[in-house]
Amino acid sequence: MANSYLLGFDVGSSSVKASLVNADSGKCVATAFYPEKEAPIMAVKAGWAEQDPQMWWDNAKLALKKIMADAGAKADEVKAIGISYQMHGLVCVDKDLHALRPAIIWCDSRAVPYGEKAFSDLGADLCLSHLLNSPGNFTAAKLAWVKENEPETYAKIYKVMLPGDYIAMRLSGVANTTVSGLSEGMFWDFKNNEVADFLMKYYGFDLSLIADIVPTFSVQSEVSAAAAAELGLKAGTPITYRGGDQPNNALSLNVLNPGEIAATAGTSGVVYGVLGDVNYDPKSRVNTFAHVNHNPASKDGTRLGVLLCINGTGILNAWTHRNITPEIGYAEMNDLAATVPIGSEGVTVIPFGNGAERVLENREIGCSINGLNFNKHSKAHLVRAAQEGIVFSFCYGMEIMQQMGMNIEKIHAGKANMFLSPLFRDTLAGVSGATIELYDTDGSVGAAKGAGIGAGIYATANEAFASLEKLQVIEPDAAHRDEYLSAYARWKETLKK
Repeated sequence: MANSYLLGFDVGSSSVKASLVNADSGKCVATAFYPEKEAPIMAVKAGWAEQDPQMWWDNAKLALKKIMADAGAKADEVKAIGISYQMHGLVCVDKDLHALRPAIIWCDSRAVPYGEKAFSDLGADLCLSHLLNSPGNFTAAKLAWVKENEPETYAKIYKVMLPGDYIAMRLSGVANTTVSGLSEGMFWDFKNNEVADFLMKYYGFDLSLIADIVPTFSVQSEVSAAAAAELGLKAGTPITYRGGDQPNNALSLNVLNPGEIAATAGTSGVVYGVLGDVNYDPKSRVNTFAHVNHNPASKDGTRLGVLLCINGTGILNAWTHRNITPEIGYAEMNDLAATVPIGSEGVTVIPFGNGAERVLENREIGCSINGLNFNKHSKAHLVRAAQEGIVFSFCYGMEIMQQMGMNIEKIHAGKANMFLSPLFRDTLAGVSGATIELYDTDGSVGAAKGAGIGAGIYATANEAFASLEKLQVIEPDAAHRDEYLSAYARWKETLKK
């Protein structure tokens, strides 16, 4: 009996991952990523970050070849393709659909002045009520930089796209995009439910630069004969889903409804919550985008993703391990931290040592250690205080989300990175009062299941994620709630100073 597979790609800045999911069982049967060491990021000048889109395509091909071989899958058994991708990048293509220059990726900061000037000239009220954000350092501002600094390149642009749009285009030969994607680039007007004409006019962009808009879950395009021959897929295989990495991570955790939260805590940390009405933070400390299931055509279809990003999370934990406890592993370091009581007996760590923080209104205040007593405190106190400081930065951002009307009762996360630490998990549950549920999933598997929804293989998201394996549940510790809240209050006082 022939198998039915769903194919998911996750186009990150460090690698491209591909997974094959058995459509019937919902189980991942093969997964691979390339390159096996981190992909290069070109930094021609300080603050710049570029990647060649061809590299994403080459790595996608390698990962696909491996998973098809590992699963023994045949081309005609792949029923649908989904794509997750690094957000906020800019790819410019000409009429022949060739990239005109390297992609300007998410962590490139050259466009900040262009976004700030637009925010100032157009006014906070207009930008926030229509875009839900400042134009900031997002895709539209990056395109403004190209227009001013590379006019010859700009003159040749046929379409602008996000990294996921580019991979879909290489698969199909068709350029299109989604409302969710346009919103993360600051090209979407939420008040008028259309491309943000006022921002396009301000920057002098022609509306023709925006690719055709397709629903996030739908037959967006099909694998072309040329791509099928290059990849070993079947021509006509539908591409039925795409989403930015954070909305897609939420989808992977079946986080689709108002009040539900998805969190990750790798090098940087992200809390992504779903809002059921149009709202924004007046200080732009968190960003608001269209979630993958946002439906502007429906009265009750508002689904916005509120994204809180903290730069100084796992990177602080790694620094602590490297410089304070290099002789032991991470698990032993967590055990060492657990020997110290909640609140680290007065030691407080402010964890913002990885650049400017959006949650602090783009201030760069650095990392600091406070309350250290040489006669009382040991490295165990520093390790615990570092992890507590990371948790408290999450909770600080979550308070902004709550002010926007989000009720945070449950946090979904993959069991990875900082969520492997019992101390981190217990502290987050203890301070936030939310139950934490840990799952076994990843972005490429989520993209594959998204493809199953878009192709109609699954009738609902609940059906698609019925096989999602819940690994652990962490309930808030009511007995120690006051101690957690006291430590958090001290941290906030220290931050204020």
